[in-house]
Parts: sequence; C-alpha cells; structure tokens
Amino acid sequence: MSDTDAVHGGQKQKDVFSTLLAVGDCLFLKGVYNKAIESYTTALSIRPDDKTCFVGRAKCFMKMGQFENALKDAEASLKEDKTYFKGLYQKAEALYYMGKFEFALVFYHRGQKLRPLMQEFKLGIQKAEGAIENSVGSPSSVKLEIKGGLTLLPEEEKREQPITATQHPTTKQQNQKKCEKTTKQLLGEFYSDKKFLENLLHNEDLAKGKTKGGERLQDVIQSCLSSIDTCTKFLSQKKPISAPKGQCKQKCSKPHRSPPCEPALFLLKSLDEIDTALTSGNAEGSLRKAEEVMKALQGWSERDVPNKKEVLGSLHSCVGNALMDLGDLDKALEHHQKDLELASQCKLTQAMSRALDNIGQVYAQTGQYTQAIECWEKKVPLVSDVLEKTWLFHNIGWCYLELKQHQEARDCGIRSVAAAEEIADVKWQINANVLVAQSELKLENFESCISYFERALSKARLQDDHCAVNAIQKALDEAKQHLQQ
Repeated sequence: MSDTDAVHGGQKQKDVFSTLLAVGDCLFLKGVYNKAIESYTTALSIRPDDKTCFVGRAKCFMKMGQFENALKDAEASLKEDKTYFKGLYQKAEALYYMGKFEFALVFYHRGQKLRPLMQEFKLGIQKAEGAIENSVGSPSSVKLEIKGGLTLLPEEEKREQPITATQHPTTKQQNQKKCEKTTKQLLGEFYSDKKFLENLLHNEDLAKGKTKGGERLQDVIQSCLSSIDTCTKFLSQKKPISAPKGQCKQKCSKPHRSPPCEPALFLLKSLDEIDTALTSGNAEGSLRKAEEVMKALQGWSERDVPNKKEVLGSLHSCVGNALMDLGDLDKALEHHQKDLELASQCKLTQAMSRALDNIGQVYAQTGQYTQAIECWEKKVPLVSDVLEKTWLFHNIGWCYLELKQHQEARDCGIRSVAAAEEIADVKWQINANVLVAQSELKLENFESCISYFERALSKARLQDDHCAVNAIQKALDEAKQHLQQ
C-alpha cells in the first residue's frame, strides 16, 4: 500500500467513525437506545478508547435501566482522563441508581469541582445527600420530599422516640402539618404535582414497573421528587415563608405570585436545561437556550435576582462553552472575557478561575500560547484542588514547549509530576513525566530525558495502556540514540 493510499484509508476510517458517532447521538435523542448502542459499539471498534462514545453508550444504558453496564462505560471514559466531567457525571449517576449513594456523592463532588456551574452536579449532590439521609433510618416525618429549610423534630425527640411511638401525637402532628404548609407555600402550583408523585410511589405494583425504555418507574418518580425537593430548598433560601406579627394584612394584600419566586424557578430550570443540552452534544440547543435566558435576565431587577451579575456571568460562560463546541472561538472568547469581568466585579474566586481556564483553552486552541500561559498562570493562585493543579501545570508546560521555551516547560512539567504523585494519579504521572522528558530532550539533557521516559513507560505498562507504551518506547529509543552519539 502506498503512502497516499494509507492517508486516504485513514481519512475514510475517520469519516466512518464520525458518522457512526453522529448517528448514535441522533438515535439517542430520538429515544431509540438499542440502535444507538449498536452505533456507538461499532464506532468503538474503530476507536476503542474514544471517551465520547463510551459516555454516549453509558447514557443509553442508563435510559434502559442497565446501570452496571452504564457504570462500566463511564469508568472506561475516565481511563485516559480522570478529569473528564461527562464521564464523572455518568459514573455518579450510575452509582446513584445502583443504590451506592455514598460513592455517587464522591463523584458528584469531584465533578462539581471541575464544573462548578454545571447544575447536574449540584442536583446530584443534593439528591445523593437526601438518599443517604433516608437510608440511615431517619424518623418517618423526615422524608427527602420535604427536606430543605423546613422545620423538623428536635434532635432529642428524633433519638428518643421510635418511628412507631404514639407519645406526644399532638406535637408531632403539628410539626408535620407545619412542614406540609411550608412546602405548599414554597412550591405553589407544583405542590399538587409533588403529592401526586408521592401517591404513585406508594403504589408498590406500579412503582416496580418499567417504562418502554427500560427505566424503573420507581427511579423516575424518585428523580422527579428529588428535583422538586431541590426547588423547595432553593426557594426556602430566597423567599421568606412567614411575615412578622402585624404584617399579615400587608402580606395578604400582595399578588399571589411573588416576582422573586418566578425568576428563581425559571433560572434553576433553565440552567439545568442549558447544561443538559451541552452535555448531550446539542451545542446549538444549549446556545439558543442560554441566549434566551440571558435576554430574559436583562429585564429583571437586582431585587428579583439578587445575584444577577453572578447568574449573568454563568450564562456568558455557558454561551462561550457552546460556541467553543461549535468552533466559533472568536465569539466564545468574548463571552468568556465578559464572564471574567463580572466575576472580578463580584470578587467570585471560583467564577474567576472558571473564566480564566476557558479563556486559556480558547487561546491554546488558536495557537496563542503566550496568552494562554498568562491566563492559566493567573488561575494557579485560585486553585486549591491538587488534581486541577496537575493538569494546569501540564497545560502551561505544554504551551511553553510549543513556544520552544524548553526550560520553562521542564519546570512546569516537574511541578505537574509532583502534584500527580501527591494524589497518586497514574495517568497524569505518565503525561507529566513525558512532558519533562520531551523538554529535557530539547535541552539535550539526554540522561535525564531517558530517566523520565523510563518512568513514564513503567507506569504505562502498569496501566496496560498499549498505545502509550508504544509511543513512549519509540521516543525512548530515539533518546538513547542521541545519547550514544
């Protein structure tokens, strides 16, 4: 086979893979999960380590109630990159629906550190915490559905009074009624939906059934109740439930629908939809929704949305991420810069870190490595998570390597190695050691170069990463040839 034939063959294979991936995504959106799985599986036969395919197939398995298979695919998507947030979310979801709430909570938290504004991780943390609270045997009056700033029984009564006890019935009933009244006030028209779902959940025969897609009805109902619980908790922080004495008439004379309540519900729901669309690969839908919400937000006052600038910054970040996925990097940069400006005004450390990261990614993708380094170096003091520091130092070092500033690249690589070893992340230990080795090769420090390549090679072998082993072995052989000369 000639070199030209090989090139054409490789391009054809790449086109086939892209087509299979797109077909899988389309079938998933249509709800044809079995066919989507077939398409993803065929695509994986071409690229066995493609994390996007693994996540796509995991989502299908989740929809069909095959949570163990979903977990396997989620873990496979994280094999090459432990920070892949889409894989982390699918792993957390699979663990949650398998009933492993404590493990799910760990991965929801990891994901939130990487993507602080992704609503799925926030909601996941809340529902996992609620499930854990339920599973440890709390009193019957303390249920997940009515959690979130509501008045519960005193701690002493929880400890001393068994679930079936009949003593102090008046106090207990009053507390239960107070909880229900509070929930009803917070949820308004959604309260009847909550009660309807609770009644469905009590119907054991119905709850044990499955949808056509393979989902257990019990899981679907519980997920809906968890979402309502999240709204209850959110609203309890934004909206006072009772007025001070002497103000009852004034409160009652106000319109039934409180303005602050509507923006809160709308924003919570919309941010969730925006992130879900982007996570599922629908960048255009995510962009369209984010722009609609941004337009609506401009019409509200600071009284309606007290953290208006923070929310606006989040929306600019969402728009920027969607534009990055769509390849419009110039406009993406504008929105991420606006996010940084708003975060700086509000002195929001996490938001500033997020914006600087995204701006650096845009610069790196467009070959503006100096600007990328400047952004990421500003981000370093804002980062406390060691895993985040590991890939941050690696990215900065890679940019220095592209700029042929080899000593700076080596120094960043060494910092990345130290951080990766601190958290025992083998994958990033391999990446960081390779970066140092490449830098030392350019500096003609061949003995040091060989040493770092050998470290990376031994770790790649422990991981059974054949692609990495072959690539590192080839680079190591070339380095040894330089040393012999």
